[in-house]
Amino acid sequence: MNNDGLQPYACRPLRGRQVAEAPSAWRTEFQRDRDRIIHSGAFRKLAGKTQVFIATESDYYRTRLTHSLEVAQIAEAMARHLGLDRDLTAAVALSHDLGHTCFGHAGEEALDEAMKEFGGFSHNGQTLKILTRLEKKYPKFSGLNLCWETLEGVVKHNGPAQNGVCHTIAVFHQQYDLELSRWTSLEAQLAAIADDIAYNTHDVDDGVRSGLVSLEEIATWPLFQKAVENVQREYSGLDRTRQLHEIVRQTIGALVGDVLATTKDHIQKHRITTADDVRHQQQAMVQFSPNVQADLAQLRQKLMQNLYRHPTIMQSWHNAVKIVQGLFQLYMHDESKLPDDWQLAAQRAASQTQKAELIADYIAGMTDRYAIKAYRQHLGEISV
Repeated sequence: MNNDGLQPYACRPLRGRQVAEAPSAWRTEFQRDRDRIIHSGAFRKLAGKTQVFIATESDYYRTRLTHSLEVAQIAEAMARHLGLDRDLTAAVALSHDLGHTCFGHAGEEALDEAMKEFGGFSHNGQTLKILTRLEKKYPKFSGLNLCWETLEGVVKHNGPAQNGVCHTIAVFHQQYDLELSRWTSLEAQLAAIADDIAYNTHDVDDGVRSGLVSLEEIATWPLFQKAVENVQREYSGLDRTRQLHEIVRQTIGALVGDVLATTKDHIQKHRITTADDVRHQQQAMVQFSPNVQADLAQLRQKLMQNLYRHPTIMQSWHNAVKIVQGLFQLYMHDESKLPDDWQLAAQRAASQTQKAELIADYIAGMTDRYAIKAYRQHLGEISV
């Protein structure tokens, strides 16, 4: 451990910010990044954006905001155990979904299709745009002016990204080298794998609570079998809601334990002693064991078959596509339907591509409820 209480291979804020700022008297640089993300408008709007179920359908189902908070909690717990920087881990975890549109993946695919002739749409690129341009709160810069290590972690939290990156990331990378061909910090890798843990378990939780998936079904899925057996043996008298919570809790615990054991083994095996050692590896240091990876692959297939492609979800999906693409075409043909500031910006756009990108920014920032309201106001009634 170093004098800051972190392991030597923990990531530290060494490369500064795009716009130089005086250091805080009472917060670390990564704490400031985390706090700026939490106080951003884009973060607040995640409360009204779909995870799996449309955010207006129930007060209980997870939204992008609650999902992001759960990812951060899991990631921070692992970072603490491994002696890594919890604030950097949290900053990446909390911001990883900022660029998602209304209606989750349905909205993203719909906006990508609408933007096809203008370069497409990527939620990862949109996240970077939010963090570096679209948030406008500070007097000396647009965006949040985050540390290099935080931006790098967000862009590459799923691994090196040198091939096939979206236009937004490619342009930013030319101006502010994010070393796209190298792995990112252990902290960012923890945020990514915590995302896997959170959505794979919590989507099952929401699926069972919705009635689209049953406890009997998940009892046959390898990742959940052991927890289901434990709970049925030890807590057979509990109501099904508490049983479900305990099954999910035990499964998350098992996945976290697997990641920690595998990561420690990789750190030792590859003789990791510095943060740069992590970046120069040919593979992620933070991983699941091979057996758990195989179980997760089966789980994703089950979720696709039994939940994500369920007729109830697909009806919401089709409605979401109709709303997003309808609004895009509306604003492209008549920018007077946009709010005054967006309308003025659209009128000043130097090209159709620039106008389309601006409209995509506007739609991507909508919550589910706001998008439904805008569609009904301009295009007619729709049931979601």
